[in-house]
Amino acid sequence: MTVTFEVRDGVGTIQLDRPPMNALDVAIQDRLRELAEEATRREDVRAVILYGGEKVFAAGADIKEMQAMDHTAMVLRSKGLQDAFTAVARIPKPVVAAVTGYALGGGCELALCADFRIAADNARLGQPEILLGLIPGAGGTQRLARLIGPSRAKDLIFTGRMVKAEEALTLGLVDRVVPAAEVYEQAHAWAAKLAKGPALALRAAKESVDAGLETDLDTGLTIERNWFSGLFATEDRERGMRSFVEEGPGKATFR
Repeated sequence: MTVTFEVRDGVGTIQLDRPPMNALDVAIQDRLRELAEEATRREDVRAVILYGGEKVFAAGADIKEMQAMDHTAMVLRSKGLQDAFTAVARIPKPVVAAVTGYALGGGCELALCADFRIAADNARLGQPEILLGLIPGAGGTQRLARLIGPSRAKDLIFTGRMVKAEEALTLGLVDRVVPAAEVYEQAHAWAAKLAKGPALALRAAKESVDAGLETDLDTGLTIERNWFSGLFATEDRERGMRSFVEEGPGKATFR
C-alpha cells in the first residue's frame, strides 16, 4: 500500500508510504482521492491527519513518471490530479497536515489542502515546479495565493525556492513549528480535541469559511446565515446551549 488509512479515537490518519521520498505518482493521487471520500463518508471519522511519516512529508510528484507523459497524456491526467487534491480539501471535517522533512511541489500542495499545518523544525516547503519549466498543477497557484497572499505566493512560485520552517511560519504557510519528534503527536492532539466537538457545526464553519473565500461578501454572509440558522435544528445546539446556561462555557458533550 502506498497510502494507508487508520482511525483511532475519532481521528483518521491518511499516511503516505512510498519510501524514500513519498513521490506522488498517479497511483498515490488516485488513492488519496479514494481515502478522502472514505473519510468524508465515515461517521466514526471526526477529524483527519495528513502525514508522510517521521522523515518526509512528500518531496513532490514522480518526475520520472511525468517525464514520460506528452501534452495529450497530461491533458487527460491533469484533472484527475486536481480532483484528488480537491477531494482532500473538501473533506467536511477538520484536517491537519503533520509536515516533516520535505514538502515540495505536490507535497506542499497537499499540505495546502489541510485546514491547519503543524511543521517540524527541520521541515522544508516550496513550489519548485518553475525549475522544471512548469508551474504548480495540483492547486498551488490558487491555494497558496489564497493562504499567504499573491505577492508572497509569486515569490515562491517564480523562484522555486525552498523555505525553512521558521520562514514558512512567518509567511503563514504553516501554523505551528515544533520539534520533529513531536509533529504527529501534536497533530493528533489538535485533531482529537476537535473530534470531540459538534460535527455538524464544525462542518458548517469549514464550509462557510471556504465557500465564503470564493465569493463576494454578501454571498458569503448569506452562506453563513443559512448555516447559522440551520444549526438551531440540531441536538448539539440544544446540548451546547443547555450546558452553557447550567454549567458554564466549554463543558458540553456533543454527539
